Amino acid sequence: MMSRLQNILLKHQPTFYPVVPFAADTQQLLALDFTAANTGLTPGLLKSTQLLSDFIAAQLNAGNYQYGIGGYNENRVLYQRSTHFNGDEPRSIHLGIDIWGAAGTPVFAPMGGMVHSVAFNNHFGDYGATIILQHQLDTVAFHTLYGHVSLGDIAALSEGMYVNRGQQIAQFGTPEENGDWPPHLHFQIIEDMELKEGDYPGVCSQSEREKYLLNCPDADLILQLMQHT
Repeated sequence: MMSRLQNILLKHQPTFYPVVPFAADTQQLLALDFTAANTGLTPGLLKSTQLLSDFIAAQLNAGNYQYGIGGYNENRVLYQRSTHFNGDEPRSIHLGIDIWGAAGTPVFAPMGGMVHSVAFNNHFGDYGATIILQHQLDTVAFHTLYGHVSLGDIAALSEGMYVNRGQQIAQFGTPEENGDWPPHLHFQIIEDMELKEGDYPGVCSQSEREKYLLNCPDADLILQLMQHT
C-alpha cells in the first residue's frame, strides 16, 4: 500500500520540472549496479576516487549514455570505501537515487519550495556540499535533498529563501567539494527531517531499512527517469 505522500507525488508527477537535463527521445540512461553482484567493483577500485571515476566514465562512454542512474533501496558494496559508513552495524542500503555524470551538470528544483538548510558535510564518503528544500503539496510537507553539489551552490542559498519550480539550484560538484566521489547527484525524498539540518542519512543499515524506506520513498516518484534505463 502506498503512503499518503507517495500518492500525492504520483498525482503531481506531470507538473514536476526535470531535476537534470535529459531528452528521452535522443539520450540514454545506464542503470548502474553497485551491489556485490558487480564483480568489477574490486577493493582497490572502491578505495580510489580516480579509478572509480574512470570505471563509471568508461561504462557511460561505451554506450554514449548521458547519465548513469539508480540505487534506490540497493544494498551496496560501494560504501566499503569509507569508514563514514561504519558503526555497530555497517550502513549499505541506499535511500535515494544517484545520477552520475559530468561535474558542472545543472540541477533544477522540481517544484517550488523553501530552502530548509544547506551544509558542507566534509568527510571522505559523505555528501560534501548539500542542499535540502522543503515543499508542500496538498497540505503535506516533505523535503528533497541534493547531495554532492558544489560549494558555490550552497554559498548562494540561505535558510528560508524561496526557490521557484525549474530554478537552477546547483550543479554536480567535483570530488574536492562533493565528499571525494566521482561527480554525481544524490537525490532523495524525505518526509520527516527528524530535526536534522543540512544533513540526513542517505544510507542506512539493513536492520533499519524498513524504517528509513517509509520516511524516504522512491526518489523516482519525482525524477521519473528509471523508465528510460
